[in-house]
Amino acid sequence: MRNGIMVSMNQVIDHEVASLVTAAYGIRTRVAEQVAETATGNAEEQNGLEARPPVVTILGHVDHGKTSLLDSIRNAHVADREIGGITQHIGAYQVDYEGQKITFLDTPGHEAFTSIRSRGARVTDIAILVVAADDGIMPQTEEAIDHARAAEVPIVVAINKMDLPGADPERVKRQLSQHNLLVEDWGGDIISVPVSARTGEGINELLENLLIVAEISELKANPHRPASGVVIEAKLDRKRGPMATVLVQSGTLSVGDHVVAGTSWGRVKAITNDRGSTIKEVVPGAPAELLGFGALPEAGDVMTVMPNEKTARALAQERERAKASQQSQGRALTLEEVVKQIDAGDIKELNLVLKADVQGSVEAVRQSLERLTEAEARVRILHAGSGNVTESDILLASASDAIIVGFSVGNAIGVERVAERMGVEIRHYGIIYQMIDDIRLALHGMLEPAYTDVIIGQAEVREIFASRRSVKIAGCRVVDGRIPRGASIRVLREGEVLEETNIASLRHFRDEANEVTNGMDCGILLEDYYDFEIGDILQAHRQERSQR
Repeated sequence: MRNGIMVSMNQVIDHEVASLVTAAYGIRTRVAEQVAETATGNAEEQNGLEARPPVVTILGHVDHGKTSLLDSIRNAHVADREIGGITQHIGAYQVDYEGQKITFLDTPGHEAFTSIRSRGARVTDIAILVVAADDGIMPQTEEAIDHARAAEVPIVVAINKMDLPGADPERVKRQLSQHNLLVEDWGGDIISVPVSARTGEGINELLENLLIVAEISELKANPHRPASGVVIEAKLDRKRGPMATVLVQSGTLSVGDHVVAGTSWGRVKAITNDRGSTIKEVVPGAPAELLGFGALPEAGDVMTVMPNEKTARALAQERERAKASQQSQGRALTLEEVVKQIDAGDIKELNLVLKADVQGSVEAVRQSLERLTEAEARVRILHAGSGNVTESDILLASASDAIIVGFSVGNAIGVERVAERMGVEIRHYGIIYQMIDDIRLALHGMLEPAYTDVIIGQAEVREIFASRRSVKIAGCRVVDGRIPRGASIRVLREGEVLEETNIASLRHFRDEANEVTNGMDCGILLEDYYDFEIGDILQAHRQERSQR
């Protein structure tokens, strides 16, 4: 209370306030080390490793049979359903194949896949790329390939709709090779499996290949430690409150554990598996639905088990404060910021998402940019496509610390707001040489920000008043815009700039003024400039960073 801080009994206070109180009693304090947010990678994690099921995400173009393929796998290999034939949908489920489990994430497209990755969570071990045999590779298929590559996960191609008369798997393989995905039949390392979601053809072969890829990847986790995992989705149940679907990646999650996910925390009251059954614990690689969070976590938040309620609450509050300060400061990754990082040697790659007006321009711009390789860094194009910049592009750029470069295109509705929120820079160009020059300068670590001079207002000198110590004050009338206090000023005489300085004092009659507007009279005292003449123009201006 002496320090003007009013808190009640049992209210949590931060370290600074606590140290003020202890200092008053002559006790020195130090801040204890913050609780580790996740134990992944430490020595405890490396001991007691056991094999875990692979986590698989299905990506592809709309209407190529992703959902049908999921349903076909689920119907054939999920254990007996609940009474009434209803399987509870929780966004993830497990199938049993030859005594081994495979976890499938049922996410709505590659935007959701990248949205989770943009929060720093690596969830997927294998990506299945579904391509319709009668349709071939489509724009969303290309996006899905770029998103999977950016995530650096192995790709297994499922050539679907093999039961249709127009099915042409060879055409699909040829198109895949054009995107640097060479299938095993053609001497590459990408597994491709012809399947039919409708007839069930090739489903077992697909699952078998998934297990082979998982075996090569040596997926292991320690089940004998406190659990950590990722929130796949979250919803607010009208009767039960916040419900979160989580994928446990390490450790074992049990009922009664205290958990933190992002800025949400709570105690696990109940766990439900993918078939709707109530269980007591979840092992690594398995999905489950949790009841017990105090607030809704976000998809992609890392979930960690804490020793007790106090540490869980403290960590959630610390993250809340960090999030608020980050939002106030902004974390936009701009091209100038990349220049500094390249200059300092922090990064060696400039990640770009490229959008152009037509496909011909995309290829021309892509080839020009990919030729720009310097000693300091090189260009890596995560995705190149035609059309306006979309929310999907923002998600990919945010997840991969990339910058979006647009050539003769605009932004889809609402994209600027999403880009600002996620801290992604969008740079638009109309001339290809300007774009290439900017990227080349960035790779050299020399790109300077572009600034535009904005005129705020103008005032005309009508009278000159002599003050003490040979100081002169200009009696002015504002003839355009406004003159704010402390503004940068140009003194113009017959169109020529005589001096650039700042306002030292601005008065309206005898009172100090913050600003004077069009038509008002004022007195202006400049810093170190007094050689006014009647008729001079005082021009207030500012430098604004402009979009190149």
